[in-house]
Amino acid sequence: MANNTTRRRRSSLSRVDAKEAVDLATAQTYSENVFLFAPNLIGYTRVILAALSLHFMSYHPIYCTIAYSISCLLDAVDGPVARARGETSKFGAVLDMVTDRCTTSCLLCYLGIAYPQYAILFQFLITLDFSSHYMHMNSSLVTGSASHKKVTSDVSRILYAYYNNSTTLFLVCAGNELFFVALYLVKWTSTPVWIPFLGHALGGLTYAQAVALMTAPVCVLKNIINVVQLWKAAKVLVGVDLAERANARREKLARQ
Repeated sequence: MANNTTRRRRSSLSRVDAKEAVDLATAQTYSENVFLFAPNLIGYTRVILAALSLHFMSYHPIYCTIAYSISCLLDAVDGPVARARGETSKFGAVLDMVTDRCTTSCLLCYLGIAYPQYAILFQFLITLDFSSHYMHMNSSLVTGSASHKKVTSDVSRILYAYYNNSTTLFLVCAGNELFFVALYLVKWTSTPVWIPFLGHALGGLTYAQAVALMTAPVCVLKNIINVVQLWKAAKVLVGVDLAERANARREKLARQ
């Protein structure tokens, strides 16, 4: 097992030398330019829209919400486009993840200012999100996985159900983002929910407050998944360490 783990790690990380990779990226032609792949262009659009939403966040909630929402929804588009066009890439996968993490974190930073009494909770959510995805990405790399989304059920049934069902992945991520957007809009809206024939039956709740209440369980679920992801990634990394140390000891004994 140790030999297989080490072999998978080496085949994943040592396939292309770093200097060779830089030279290849510099010399690429426009007919095969990974930077200009359609899904990566979608990724750049997401970054621009996220930046626009941050610009409007403090004074124009409508423009902010539209830009932020479109940026998040495009996250569900780049993957299918990449697969349909045969333009999947490691750069695109990392761009996608970095955009997700940074966009959500920036909104959480604003929520920490809007709700100062809960600032430490938003700081915790940022920390958990970054650390769980960073460790999960690294655990995928050292075990030679082709993608951080390639999780088998024998590693974690929860992560397998989350990553291997596109509908589940979309609904959980969308619900989580919708919860944070609703919290943002709570500070800007005051119109109570009106239901036909029932009137203001929700006790004066605004539309933003109602959406926040409905999506709060999804946010809780998403962060439970983040905790599981962090713990499983830590165990994978420790397991690789143990396998490599055992292999090193065997090699040392063989040389004696």
